[in-house]
Amino acid sequence: MNGVHDMGGMHGMGRVLIEKDEPVFHAEWEGRVYALLRATGFLRKWNTDMSRFSRERMPPAAYLAATYYERWLFGVQTLLVEQGLVTAQELATGRAATKAGETAPLRASDVASRMRGRSSARVAADVPPKFKSGDPVVARRMNPVGHTRLPRYVRGRRGTVRIDHGVFTFPDTNAMRRDPKPQHCYSVRFEARELWGPEGTARDSVYLDMFEDYLDAA
Repeated sequence: MNGVHDMGGMHGMGRVLIEKDEPVFHAEWEGRVYALLRATGFLRKWNTDMSRFSRERMPPAAYLAATYYERWLFGVQTLLVEQGLVTAQELATGRAATKAGETAPLRASDVASRMRGRSSARVAADVPPKFKSGDPVVARRMNPVGHTRLPRYVRGRRGTVRIDHGVFTFPDTNAMRRDPKPQHCYSVRFEARELWGPEGTARDSVYLDMFEDYLDAA
C-alpha cells in the first residue's frame, strides 16, 4: 500500500546511525514481542504477508514515532483481534473475558522443530514464465490500497530481467485474501539514472525482486 512505511528513495529521514556492539534487543519487552509473534504464527491464523500488512496499517504519525518492535507489537495486536483470538477490550484491560481452556505450553524445542518443517514462499507450481533473462520490462504504475512489495520509486521505470527465481506466492493477494496466486519472481536491474535521474551515476544500478504482476514488457 502507499504509506509512510515505504521509505525507499525518500529524503529527510536523517542519517542511518550504526550503533556499535548493538544488542539483539534493547529491552526485555522487545524479546517478548518477538517471541509472541513467532509463537502466535504457529496458530496458522495468518501468513507472513498478512503480518506485514498489519504493521503497514499503523497510523502514519504513530509509525514514524515508533520503534521497530513497537510496530511489531501493533501488528500482532491487530492480527489477534482480527482473527478473534482476543478482543480489543481484553487488550485494553489486560484481563481475559473468558476462562482459557487447558493447552500445552509451547516450548523452545517445539518452536525449533516447527521452524524446520515450515515451507518457504516458493511453491511447486507449473506456471510458465512471462519473461526471460535479458527482456526489457517496465514496472507498472499502481497505487494499491492493500499490501504490495512494489516500491513507489520504481513504478513506471524501465529495467532488464536478469534472473528468474522461479515460482512464488504472490504477496499482494496472499496478504488480502489468502490467495497464493503463484507466479514467477525475477531479479530486475534498474540503472541508477533511470531511477534517480541525471544525478545518478552511470556505473550504479539497483537490483529488485519483482513479481510478474508488477511488470509489463517494455
